[in-house]
Amino acid sequence: MNRRRSRSGVLALSTSVACGLLAGCAVSPVALTDVELAELADQKLADVTADQDPITGAVDLQEAIARALKYNLDHQVGLAEQAVRERELRLAHFNLLPGVVASSGYAARDSFNASNSVNVLTGNQSLATSTSQEKKLRTSDIAFSWNILDFGLSYVRARQAADKVLVQSELRRKVAVRIVENVRATFWRAVSAQRLLGQVQRVEAEARDVEREARQLSADGQTSRMTALTYEREIVELQRTIGELTRELNTALAELGALMNVQPGTRIRVAASAPVLPSLPSGRMADLIHVAMVNRPELREVQYQKRINEHEAHAALLEMLPGLSLVAGGNYDSNDFLLNNNWVNWGAKAGWNLLKVFSYPARRDVIEEQDTMFETRSLAVTMAIMTQVYVSRVRYAHAAKEYRTARRYRDVQRELRNQIRTEAAAGRVSRQTKVREELNTLVAEAKLDLAYAAVQSAFANVETSLGRDPFGGAIAPDASVAEIAHALRIYRPAASWSMRIVNAD
Repeated sequence: MNRRRSRSGVLALSTSVACGLLAGCAVSPVALTDVELAELADQKLADVTADQDPITGAVDLQEAIARALKYNLDHQVGLAEQAVRERELRLAHFNLLPGVVASSGYAARDSFNASNSVNVLTGNQSLATSTSQEKKLRTSDIAFSWNILDFGLSYVRARQAADKVLVQSELRRKVAVRIVENVRATFWRAVSAQRLLGQVQRVEAEARDVEREARQLSADGQTSRMTALTYEREIVELQRTIGELTRELNTALAELGALMNVQPGTRIRVAASAPVLPSLPSGRMADLIHVAMVNRPELREVQYQKRINEHEAHAALLEMLPGLSLVAGGNYDSNDFLLNNNWVNWGAKAGWNLLKVFSYPARRDVIEEQDTMFETRSLAVTMAIMTQVYVSRVRYAHAAKEYRTARRYRDVQRELRNQIRTEAAAGRVSRQTKVREELNTLVAEAKLDLAYAAVQSAFANVETSLGRDPFGGAIAPDASVAEIAHALRIYRPAASWSMRIVNAD
């Protein structure tokens, strides 16, 4: 009876303690406070452009690309993701090692673990009450185990992890190539904005003055109302054209700053040499397509994904096989009743998951369909690369033609403006005509600059279509902006492309 009461009391106490622990472990959502959100905002605003080399002067194209490659946050995300994949590969290597488990314990009780023995035939007690265990025990052991099947699977998983590193490297390289393309296209629009926006404001102010003069002359009867309205319409039309052109230029410096991860509102000056049409990589179209096929990150990515799927097929075969586990260990027990307190044990155990055998055909079908999918995707990427190489060169040819036409138009308009200036200085041409031609010249200059920016954008698209990457998708983390920019200035792409074409043959 006393034992039963004691057991009931222990059970009640245990239940009370368990209920208390469960109540204390209850979890409820905890939202960020306004103070925490404000601190988070201040911290992120301070960190977003921290630890960057300051801009000390005018930025040329190579420095802009260097800053984008080093500080652009999209590229930094790609770097971080690749670092994660590399750490996962290191972790996968540990799965190849055997398991080692060390443990130590202590146990105590208030009474001996004693027992009686009864003769099963007569039901009489055969031995006196006895025990073979102390009240207090200390135990420890270390066990080594190695599953041969798990080792094979871990090796396959490690190879998949290695291919995932390569996949992420190609994804990062694709981001880097896209950033370079965007910087090249935006930089030349920023050059045009820096050169023209000041002139636009000056000429537009002069045009407004002339408009007022024309209205005053019409009001005074010195010129007809029809002539004044016609002139005003021409000026407004030119202003509208200039507004459409400058709309693309107003945000160019801000977009360039964003690509370089410069805080919005920072004044940036750009420096550019005289505009020269860049030379396209030479070679037959078939050779250029072959170069693109070898270098484009999209095709490499698909092939690595396909290789990961092939490893998955190997893993499926291994999982279908029986496994063999080898075990060995050392043990210690402080129980004085034992003859040997220290001993070594070893053994082997075989196991076979039969469900894997029956599920293998379905898993094999999935892997084969994925392989077909990757093969189809690689063909789609191949066609896309072929088309992009061809279209990018056609686009460049049209952009170069439009630039030459815009340059001829600008040259003619400049000559006409200079002639009008001479006539206006001699008093043979009105100020209204002079201002109109100044606006026409400004329109010609803006169209020429935008045409050149389109040429640079088309050239960048050609480079992207060929997979051109002077750094091979990798930049030393400790490289400075000046070092990256210097490497870009001395880079000679034409020679490398010719060499790649020769090696491909």
